[in-house]
Amino acid sequence: MKLINKFVDKFGVGHVTLRPEDDEDMWHLYNLIQEGDEVRAPAIRRVVSTSATGSTDSQRVRIHLTLQVTNVHFSPSSSTASTAAGPSASDQHAAIQVSGRVSQENQHVKMGAHHTLDLEPNRDIRIVKEDWDSISLGRVQEACVEGRGADVGAIVCGEGNAAICLLSENMTVVRQRIEVPVPRKRMGSSTLHDKGVERFYAAVYAGLLRHIPFMEMRAVVLASPGFVKDTLYDYIFAEATRTNNKALLGARQKFVASQLKETKFAREGIMLDKFFKMLASDELRAWYGPDHVLLASERGAIGTLLITDELFRSNDVNQRKKYVALVEAVRQKGGEVVIFSSMHESGQQLNQLTGIAAILTFPLDVEVVEEEERVAKEEAQAAVEAKEAAGEN
Repeated sequence: MKLINKFVDKFGVGHVTLRPEDDEDMWHLYNLIQEGDEVRAPAIRRVVSTSATGSTDSQRVRIHLTLQVTNVHFSPSSSTASTAAGPSASDQHAAIQVSGRVSQENQHVKMGAHHTLDLEPNRDIRIVKEDWDSISLGRVQEACVEGRGADVGAIVCGEGNAAICLLSENMTVVRQRIEVPVPRKRMGSSTLHDKGVERFYAAVYAGLLRHIPFMEMRAVVLASPGFVKDTLYDYIFAEATRTNNKALLGARQKFVASQLKETKFAREGIMLDKFFKMLASDELRAWYGPDHVLLASERGAIGTLLITDELFRSNDVNQRKKYVALVEAVRQKGGEVVIFSSMHESGQQLNQLTGIAAILTFPLDVEVVEEEERVAKEEAQAAVEAKEAAGEN
């Protein structure tokens, strides 16, 4: 993501202009744009003009539209299907549809008219907010870091089928799906089976070269049931040796799974696994659900906060502010915050668990804390009533 310009005053009011470059950037944009924001971006509109003689002429005009956002929709990139005959057409990038009413009139579009903007990579988008909170500004900063993007490639395969994926900090994108018929071995002859397997491995090898920039990857993972991944590994480097592919041979050390622990999405999975283990072994230090996690935060008990980006996309401004304040409070008290992407499996699992959880630094009994809260509220209410009664006397 390229930051074109930015102006945000001390009250959090201002605008940011960004130029997304890939699917990961589009996901960041989707998380940045909220209902009520203003979004300005280029658009193509068909304009009909009428001449003095009454004839009409229609032409497509490129304009810039500014919308007051009412709805945002994210469309993930579509993967390529491939068979033994070869791959299909090129992939389609992720896109965002922003709907709303025109807030700045121009000669082609009236003020207040309802329109939809299709946001695409490599086009500048200006986002205007009345409140750029710490989560939004942090996401802009994260998205614009040089070299950020997909850092792990993966080939998940069985016998005759495979998916070639790119895994980034926030997304898992399937770049190609491969299906090649592999006949079963017959008694006394395996020729047809061997030819099918050869065609399958050749298709996967071609997909690897086409879709995985292994020179830029931190790791390339081969995963499968049984020994398919091992045979595929041997085929890839035998073919690289045969064709003298020096770049691929030089990246051989990257084809290991141990490096996954250094990536952001792998860390999310590790932290979620740690939470579930804590929940099973010491449930007084594993809390989940908005109300309970907020109570734990008030007592300064949160060591690690696990929260999904989906909660920050709430159209309820007060809900969003509540979670932003929670994140800031945990960080101020020295706790760690892990924001999960709902485009990864770990984020989807956390969403099923209300989208928010916490690993506590010391044990707290939920029932005891809730009872303390209830008693405190009753005492506060009694004090208010006593003060009002004293005022009446």
